[in-house]
Amino acid sequence: MELIQIIAVLFALFALSRAALRLKDKSINLFQFIFWGLLWIGVIVVALVPNITSFFSNLFGIERGIDLAVYLSIILLFYLIFRMYVKVDKIEENVTKVVREIAIRKK
Repeated sequence: MELIQIIAVLFALFALSRAALRLKDKSINLFQFIFWGLLWIGVIVVALVPNITSFFSNLFGIERGIDLAVYLSIILLFYLIFRMYVKVDKIEENVTKVVREIAIRKK
């Protein structure tokens, strides 16, 4: 086993344990835990069986397995950025409402 594989597995196990702790203290819900759990388990599987990416890349007509991993990572990052954007926008709206209410009460 290569050093990078060991590091990837250890990091994924650490991240999975953090997700479990966040579920336990109710910082995330079950759906979010399942999402992150599957993601980190996927990282472990790919780290231990790297040729599995070649199998899936061939299904999508992509030459190399690493290319598929990069494409999927970019798609995932765009999705997560979109979710963060929506949450920040919602928080900004809530802050605006609170500031307006405070300003009205002070008059």
